[in-house]
Amino acid sequence: MEQNQATCCSASRQDFETTKKSDEMDGFPSIRQKKKLRFHEKMVRIEGGSFLMGTDDEDGFPADHEGPVREENVKPFLLDSHTVTNEEFAQFVKETGYITEAERFGWSFVFYKFIDRDIQVEVQQVAATPWWFAVEQAYWHQPEGPDSSIEDRMDHPVIHVSWNDAQAFASWAGKRLPSESEWEFAARGGLVQQKYPWGNELTPNGQHYCNIWQGAFPNTNTMEDGYIGTAPAVSFPRNGFGLYNMAGNVWEWCSDPFAPQNDKESSQENIHRAMRGGSYLCHESYCNRYRVAARTSNTMDSSAGNIGFRCAADIEMEESI
Repeated sequence: MEQNQATCCSASRQDFETTKKSDEMDGFPSIRQKKKLRFHEKMVRIEGGSFLMGTDDEDGFPADHEGPVREENVKPFLLDSHTVTNEEFAQFVKETGYITEAERFGWSFVFYKFIDRDIQVEVQQVAATPWWFAVEQAYWHQPEGPDSSIEDRMDHPVIHVSWNDAQAFASWAGKRLPSESEWEFAARGGLVQQKYPWGNELTPNGQHYCNIWQGAFPNTNTMEDGYIGTAPAVSFPRNGFGLYNMAGNVWEWCSDPFAPQNDKESSQENIHRAMRGGSYLCHESYCNRYRVAARTSNTMDSSAGNIGFRCAADIEMEESI
């Protein structure tokens, strides 16, 4: 498959001409790492081992450096069984007073179908990806801008979080972001070189196993999987390691800089960080990145209505549970 230069994956602050920071963007509050894991009951022990990472499949995007297939070794680690939810992030904010980057910038990217036509704030279309709009006052707690709420979505993934925000939460929770190799090893759930966390067939026996776009992107979503936006963090069948939504729903930040996966010398100062898993906007006709080997990236300060995260932890942290 040819690489799409513009994808539905997510919009980036780096490429948006009105990007500007407030005078309060110089630093982030220090989040002290706890010695004890928070939300440890949702974590799964991943035993680790050797696996074949990446793909040379024709459905892949060579420009994303999904290949070549190579053997990787992963040490045992802990991983959240589902993405961080609005309820969990709300607890973090309540206890720390943390202000996300979307709030500091004053806006975030929202998919056009979710924008109220009567909204009374500035809304600006992104030229390269016209289905994305920069919406003033769109943050994690009001995902579509003013008058929107997460009140009925507390069990959904938190969205509009940047890589820096995800790092801050992870530190507070005594955790960290997973590496790409950890994420892919876990997503495969013990399967070898399969496209999806459950196998090679997207809809086994006609059943939907993930939340992605059905219909004609970006105009018509038939919602055959039951959702037009995010689904609850715990939804659809778990994979072989007991993990939810490793494909679709929301993109998940990883710790790694976005570089060729076999480039071990890549600078840690790279402002782009890898994201995995695809989102509810992914469709085979345009952004077929809900495969386990697929990857994309964004700048560390970018946020959008389809970006979330889950946390990992070193196996030694089990002693603190």
